Formats: sequence, C-alpha cells, structure tokens
Amino acid sequence: MQQHESCLLCESKKLKDLKSYERHYLCQCQDCNFVFIKRIPTIEELEKYYKNYGAEHFLSPITIKRYHALLDEFEPYRKHNRILDVGCGVGHFLSVAKERGWEVHGVEFSKEAAEICRQKGISMQEGQLDSSLFEPESFDIVTSFEVLEHINYPKQDAQQIHNLLRKNGLFYCTTPNFDSLMRYYLKADFNVIHYPEHLGYFTVSTLKKLFQNTGFKTQKVLTTGFSFTRLAHSRKKKETQKPKPQAPKPTSEKKKYKDAFNPESSDEKVRQAIEGNPILEFAKKTANALLTLSRTGLSLKGYFIKK
Repeated sequence: MQQHESCLLCESKKLKDLKSYERHYLCQCQDCNFVFIKRIPTIEELEKYYKNYGAEHFLSPITIKRYHALLDEFEPYRKHNRILDVGCGVGHFLSVAKERGWEVHGVEFSKEAAEICRQKGISMQEGQLDSSLFEPESFDIVTSFEVLEHINYPKQDAQQIHNLLRKNGLFYCTTPNFDSLMRYYLKADFNVIHYPEHLGYFTVSTLKKLFQNTGFKTQKVLTTGFSFTRLAHSRKKKETQKPKPQAPKPTSEKKKYKDAFNPESSDEKVRQAIEGNPILEFAKKTANALLTLSRTGLSLKGYFIKK
C-alpha cells in the first residue's frame, strides 16, 4: 500500500495522524493544517469505483434554477464565451450553460458519463484533467462541482486550471467543508469521509491557501447548507471499527451518494418546501449567512480570480 509522505498543499513532511479518524487513514499537515487521506488509491481501485459513477443522478428543477442564478453571476466574465466544467458528470450544468449560448467543454473520469455528455453535444476530454489538450488561457470560466475532494494531487490540478483560464478569468468550485457542523457532530461517522471517493478535506483557510499559492486571488468563499439525508445515512451506516479500512463496494456507496439527489430524499423535500415561500426563503438566507460567518456550513463555495 502506497502512502503520501508530504502534504498535498505545502509539501511539508510534518504529517500527523488525525486522532479518532485513524480508520480512515486521515492525517493533518502540521504546517498548513490540510487534512487528507494518506493512502494512495491505485488506478485499478479508481476505475472500479468510478465505473458508471453518477450516471443516473436526479436533476431537480430547483437545481436548474440554481444553475441559472450561478450563470447570471458568470455573465460579467464572458469574453471568449468558453466555459469548462472539470468532473462534469453527465453534463447537467453544461447543458444549461449551452442553452444560454456558452461554448461548453467538459472533463470527466467516467467513460459512461463522458459518452452521455457527447450525446448532448458537449465537447469532452475523458479521464483526468490534462491542460495540454486545450489552448492555454482560452476559458473565461472553469468550474468544478464537488470534485476537489476526489483529487489526489489538488495542487497540480489548480496549476492546470490556472493555465486554462485567461487573465482575470474565474474559477468556481464547491467541495465539502471539513469544519462543518455536521462533521463536528458526526466525527468519524460522517459519510463524506470515504475512501477512495474522497481523498482531500478542505476548510475555508486551506481552500484559499491552495488557490492563492497557485496564482489566484480570492474573491469570496461561502460555507452554506446542511444535509438531512447525509445526517440520516451517517447515523445508519456507522462503520465497524477495524484496524485497517477496506475499500467499499462501489454499488452500495454510490447508491448512498445518489440518494441525496433522489426526488424522495429529505433534502429535496426540504428544498421544495422552502422554494417560493418568502418566509422560509428568508430564514434559509439568514441561516446560510450565519453558517458562512461561522465557517460551519456543509459546503464550501469558492470564487477565485486568475491574477
């Protein structure tokens, strides 16, 4: 079994196993505080895990509405009219961008998901991100939704994203927040912590550090949201204590992950109840403002500008 010997962000060798998270192989850098899984997955493990990954996600009409709101934020950056989504899944976000006139490009590890994107008319690069396959500085926007936590070498990917963006272009990303209230409450039973799916665990400070050290300036980082579905699954699916973690069966874990996107999930029902209700929408906005202020929301949403 291969393991990392230095920090994935700052390359420090001062790594310490994270207490109470040993069964997940979590360690923390003593210099920059980044938390990640020491164990390095093999290509075979990743290919097995990501086969058919995310090919059947439910797409909520509310999510489509959120995509439009995000694309409204992106309009001031539209210059070359090119947008790239890294880890684009089956292309839900890029399909909405395409409808709005963007030239859309995607990168996706799953062969099955990449083929679905091609059928939607999305230009695809299959496999891991390779900036040499694109014209340098040719994109106005690069996005990655819930992708950074899957990457074993985030610094290299950040540098490639920097190469692809034009000057003053925008990189937008979302990733789970290791400082979230849910992680503090559930600790090692938090089902976001999962090998080989999630390998890096960011906070506001470590996410900023990653991109500020690779040629970006931070516009803003929000920490929003809470997942009742993840809370329920984390409680039900408590892992048995073992001296060494075993690689999970892909089908069961992927099914668990996809449940959060199911139309019958608790999260989706809560979203539907809030949507269109002025009082509940105000309460949600206030809650997210407090979660961002305290840096304890479930999801990090980062906006970074290429210098």
